[in-house]
Amino acid sequence: MATAARPERLTDEQLAEVLTLLKGADSVELKLTVPVADRARAGAALGVDALDAQVRLVFFFDTPDLALYRSGVVVRARRVQGKGDDTVVKLRPVDPAALPKSLRRSPSFSVEVDAMPGGFVCSGSMKRALEPGAVKAVLAGERPLRKLFSKEQRAFYATHAPEGLALDELAVLGPIFVLKLRFAPEGLGRRLVTELWLYPDNSMILELSTKCAPTGAFDAAAELRSFLAEHGVDLSGEQHTKTKKALEFFSKRVRAESTV
Repeated sequence: MATAARPERLTDEQLAEVLTLLKGADSVELKLTVPVADRARAGAALGVDALDAQVRLVFFFDTPDLALYRSGVVVRARRVQGKGDDTVVKLRPVDPAALPKSLRRSPSFSVEVDAMPGGFVCSGSMKRALEPGAVKAVLAGERPLRKLFSKEQRAFYATHAPEGLALDELAVLGPIFVLKLRFAPEGLGRRLVTELWLYPDNSMILELSTKCAPTGAFDAAAELRSFLAEHGVDLSGEQHTKTKKALEFFSKRVRAESTV
């Protein structure tokens, strides 16, 4: 998904593409990057209490030159405060109509359209829930990386990753420290999620999001846009992709370390 300095409305051609994607999607996530300088004011306007946030550590796995990402594959693991760990193998973009029926029937697989001002992307994700400590054990070298992923995930990875690139050969890109908070703001008939991604160079991305059914995506987008505008949340700021920024940051670090 491209970022835009100033979000623009979708063209008629893009709207037609979105409508086609929605027909085959399981869910839609509406996202908005909020200028970090406005985080305190936006939080106060929406009634956010930072002390309710959940701490997460996010790790990506790729080659130093991001061969997976360039192939449309994202491999991620998370450690979540007070909960178990989880992993995902994600492919994007995808055409829901072109996916095998056997894949769509898997309870571990889902198709989602992510939409933000001026852009959208459809992705397919194969997920797995893990016990607490599983990711930590792999990062400590006690278990191989592939053990974090189910048989289904490994098969999905093998189908879409560059040929010959095994999971155990991937570099660790992370962690990213994340604060995540789910809340139900007064006056909006849906729950919102706010995520603050803190990068090692002290930069940050603050994102607001909400999920909805594909059939109600346009109504939800209009409702959310109106609500945020009424509460003074800037809708015209530059939009960023959290994953892309994380991968590029750690890719640069790993490559620099390899030359020392």
